Amino acid sequence: MAGMAGTKRATGEVTDTNVETVTTFIMRESKDRELAVFMNAMTLSFKFIVRAVRKAGISDLYGLAGLENSSGDDVKKLDLLSDEIMCNALVNSGTCALLVSEEQEAPIIVPAHLRGSLCVAFDPLDGSSNIDCNVSTGTIFSVFKKTSEGELSAADILKPGTEMVAAGYCMYGSAIDLIVTFMKGVHRFTLDDSIGEFVHMGPMAFPSVPKKIYSCNEGNYSLWDPKIQAAVEKFKNPQGAGEKPYAARYVGSMVSDVHRTILYGGIFLYPADKKSTKGKLRLLYEGLPMASIIEQAGGVASTGLFNGKVGRILDVVPEHIHDRCPIIMGSPRDTAKVLSLYD
Repeated sequence: MAGMAGTKRATGEVTDTNVETVTTFIMRESKDRELAVFMNAMTLSFKFIVRAVRKAGISDLYGLAGLENSSGDDVKKLDLLSDEIMCNALVNSGTCALLVSEEQEAPIIVPAHLRGSLCVAFDPLDGSSNIDCNVSTGTIFSVFKKTSEGELSAADILKPGTEMVAAGYCMYGSAIDLIVTFMKGVHRFTLDDSIGEFVHMGPMAFPSVPKKIYSCNEGNYSLWDPKIQAAVEKFKNPQGAGEKPYAARYVGSMVSDVHRTILYGGIFLYPADKKSTKGKLRLLYEGLPMASIIEQAGGVASTGLFNGKVGRILDVVPEHIHDRCPIIMGSPRDTAKVLSLYD
């Protein structure tokens, strides 16, 4: 058949019968069957969560569940449902050995008869604090391989980001985009509702000429260290002749802010401060996966000044499954303007 020769970018036409899905992409690139089955379970989870998000008002899923999660944040009803969806799909996939969820205090050990080799950390519904006002949300995840012998424990996933085998996020917005890296660049898949599949849209990277955008919660300005304050002031009030100020864009959902930062360029910051000395964002299921995506897309992901030095987020080794880390990530041009202040 004429349409069988190679794969190509999806066009959305009903006559386009040769689209590439997440599963076929993995099999073509690596032939890793376990990873392909795992990602199939992940995409099933995303479709369930999309359905819940879209029907939240109708199904009385807005509002708080009256609980706090492992990080002390108030839990939304959709947080709990998304967590249940993810855990059920991954445990039953037969590919995972250990799971870490933002919504659960302890790691989940997969029963032996369903156990695979992957250790997965995830934030089931990032940005859920904004869900009631219909702001874009998403799911973030990191994937490691179990390499130790013997009984499973948290130690099997307490590793630096350089040991991840995959990382990604799915954004639930006007389109449902899955952004994923298997440590060889970043790829973008979009959910085609008509066939129920995430289809490959192509690679994704920072633009060669990034826009001037900075993204941070300036409500914490008074708590930042002087270097971060100075960097943000320079973004707003550049001193060079004819240099225009940066535009401020902040959604408050990490998935949305990072997605925009990669597509348009600029910088996203959530630094440590006097109140949150280790930063606010969690390392295993926010900092590490996003840092991997940022670097694979051609950007820079740094902790800023953390534990007495400036370093890569991917080099930080978590001591606890819910550890936090500071975040400074984005285009090389813009991150350099911040990090150079620490030289």
